[in-house]
Amino acid sequence: MEPHDERKPLGYWLKLVDSLINEQFAVSLDEHGITRLQWQLLNSLAQEPATLRQLSHRLAPFLAPTPDDEPDTIAEHLAELVDSGWVTDAAGSLTLTDQGRLGWEKLDETVAGMREASGEGIPREDYATTVRTLHRMAINLGWNDSTAEGDN
Repeated sequence: MEPHDERKPLGYWLKLVDSLINEQFAVSLDEHGITRLQWQLLNSLAQEPATLRQLSHRLAPFLAPTPDDEPDTIAEHLAELVDSGWVTDAAGSLTLTDQGRLGWEKLDETVAGMREASGEGIPREDYATTVRTLHRMAINLGWNDSTAEGDN
């Protein structure tokens, strides 16, 4: 195991890992013309159709400021997916099209590879403990577990 600096607080490591995940997503998904938020939208819709409001609720943690060249809102990200034929909007119910499902499946393989690479050398039980710990910390800091509907 590599040495680490125990003087750095949890927030340091959380921000660092999040920024590295963002970079990896940008590099890996950019070649497919998809942003990280668009991936989250596709992934959520692959589980079940949803309204814009439901998607906004589910993806709230991903609504951080975006780079200047990316859309700013979920609606703008969705509009690009609708324009590309990957998502359809039937009376406010958003659903993946057949083309969108195929695109999501290919992207899912890419994301699975990124997840596998980021977890290399970490025992499954350690990963599960980390996720449980972060979940508990989020609750301790005021996050409401009911917001977890449709986690991605």
